[in-house]
Amino acid sequence: MHYWVRASSSDFGGTLPQHRSGHTAVSIGKSKVVVFGGLVEKKFLSDVVVYDIENKLWFQPECTGNGSDGQVGPSPRAFHIAVTIDCHMFVFGGRFGSKRLGDFWVLDTDIWQWSELTSFGDLPSPRDFAAASAIENRKIVMYGGWDGKKWLSDVYVLDTISLEWMELPVSGSVPPPRCGHTATMLEKRLLVYGGRGGGGPIMGDLWALKGLIEGENETPGWTQLKLPGQAPSSRCGHTIASGGHYLLLFGGHGTGGWLSRYDIYYNDCIILDRVSAQWKRLPIGNEPPPPRAYHSMICLGSRYLLFGGFDGKSTFGDIWWLVPEDDPIAKRYTESPPVVLPENRDMATEKDNSQSAIKERQKENSAVAELQKRLEISVSLSSPGLQIVDEFEDREFLELASRLMGAGIFSNGQVSHVQAAQVLHDYWKKSTPSSIPLRELGPLLRDYQRLISRQLANGGPYFQTETVLPGKDAYTFYHLKNATQLRIIDIPKLLEEYKKILPD
Repeated sequence: MHYWVRASSSDFGGTLPQHRSGHTAVSIGKSKVVVFGGLVEKKFLSDVVVYDIENKLWFQPECTGNGSDGQVGPSPRAFHIAVTIDCHMFVFGGRFGSKRLGDFWVLDTDIWQWSELTSFGDLPSPRDFAAASAIENRKIVMYGGWDGKKWLSDVYVLDTISLEWMELPVSGSVPPPRCGHTATMLEKRLLVYGGRGGGGPIMGDLWALKGLIEGENETPGWTQLKLPGQAPSSRCGHTIASGGHYLLLFGGHGTGGWLSRYDIYYNDCIILDRVSAQWKRLPIGNEPPPPRAYHSMICLGSRYLLFGGFDGKSTFGDIWWLVPEDDPIAKRYTESPPVVLPENRDMATEKDNSQSAIKERQKENSAVAELQKRLEISVSLSSPGLQIVDEFEDREFLELASRLMGAGIFSNGQVSHVQAAQVLHDYWKKSTPSSIPLRELGPLLRDYQRLISRQLANGGPYFQTETVLPGKDAYTFYHLKNATQLRIIDIPKLLEEYKKILPD
């Protein structure tokens, strides 16, 4: 079992990288992760942001260098490739505005110095959305991309010692041209998955390229692989990270519908098991990050580090860990002491790692309830009459505050519950209806009811404003038994009323 844990400022020191998508992130040994470039809104980036793994510190190094035009480092760009060889990060291509780039750079991460490289041989054409991987810590193989006019299916190999490019002559059948795919060296083969192809269709095929290893005397050739198991749906803009005995695929962008072809963004985790040679779903014990594509995901030992991405509307700047259940990061959530609940335990059913078990228990037929089944959302009290639950008895309320704070708050004493209430009051005060996940509606509704009940007990008004109608219209949702009675169209009004009753 693995768990997703959203990182917070308490997990890291320094300055976190700004929102972006289309960037690259590479690991340098076991010491650091280097993030370069990307796109936020319509601004292309050229900054270098580094995560020091040992010291848990983000920083921006002061890079030196001298390019052909006198610049220190590469120009701003996104959708480029970046591959590490020892302590060096090689960068090729990408896009700036509508221009595809074909320049070639290397960053020495020991001294933080950029060098623009003059390479030789069969130089690849400018492109973006290509994919590349390292071969035996000396060479780089790059496949496909988009040159602004056509999808590409060429294969180039770079010797990082001689700086000579060679277009690999491949015999036999070849994959359809594509961009936005992944390319990952696995043993002696380059595995290519997915991408967007000629004419625009999004692909879900898997190919293996042989003939890349010196001394093997293999004729370069492609083989399409059709593996058993739960294969990923067709997608582009996903990531594949190599960890242990499997490859982990996360996220990406696809299309749905037969005629409309509406966009779909994914947040599923699918592994390619190297031992059994089949696709599997990675068991996840909690809610995953929001769906996205064009993010970065790096394997750091048994952990995976996810950063950034784009979901068709927004660019992300969040950082997530995906960790096994025995990891200390996971333990701060999975080992929280049990909270004493009232006799009616329907209020906050303890999280069950099996989504099917939750589906069996939740029988409500409303649209919100159906979505709750899919998202593992627990429901509130369902007994006749309204029961107001204090913060320290509201497990979901406490867990949500804990996630936002990035650390467990289940401690002895009343202060932790006061702190949790303050965190969530500040959080929901700044929230918009569209930003509130459905899984938060239960804790939000119960806190709304708590605040109103306390004002009633103190003889105070429901709202400190004359613009709100008194009586029932002023506390529309106070008498609801649980969040399953809410409709999607109720969420803006619930949040509006909640903000008006928040304590100063």
